Amino acid sequence: MPLTLEIVTPEARVYSDTVDSVVIPTVEGEIGVLPGHIPLLTQVDHGELVVAKGTGFQHLAVGGGFAQISGDKVSVLAEHACSEEKIDEHAVEEAMKRAQQELEDSKHLDPQQAEHLANLVRYAGTQLALKRRRR
Repeated sequence: MPLTLEIVTPEARVYSDTVDSVVIPTVEGEIGVLPGHIPLLTQVDHGELVVAKGTGFQHLAVGGGFAQISGDKVSVLAEHACSEEKIDEHAVEEAMKRAQQELEDSKHLDPQQAEHLANLVRYAGTQLALKRRRR
């Protein structure tokens, strides 16, 4: 019996399909999910999420959020997520540089703004690592 995987961000549904397995980056480390997995709620970390379906694999960059496993359904509610094909390396590099520069230039950011910028930098790094490794 396959898993139903759904990945949703505040902006859109990024992925929805039946899959054989999924590997999710969590704050505790990577977890592999197969059909029949025990129920679980875990915090998603910035990293590469790997979907296995048939003989193929799909790689997605995810950043922050939560994953819930219940029965044969996996729901990932992420702050950021995109498939490898949608990563524009040049645009990500530019966004990362701007966020890093803003962090360095502004000593008076409130903690929420600083955390948001730091998360953007981490997610951009995740996207670049995925795109460059998969060439």
